[in-house]
Amino acid sequence: MTGAELLAGALPSIRALMVIGIVLLEAVTLYVGYGAIEGAVGPTVLDRLADTR
Repeated sequence: MTGAELLAGALPSIRALMVIGIVLLEAVTLYVGYGAIEGAVGPTVLDRLADTR
């Protein structure tokens, strides 16, 4: 469910714009979220990989 079903009676172009907006919002959220996880966990993982060599 993307939320586009909330506008069941809307014009197709409005629904298409809504889906595009939702996809962009999801992409930004994932980009920021994965960036935060990488920043928090990345150095530890890289240090452990460097120690095993």
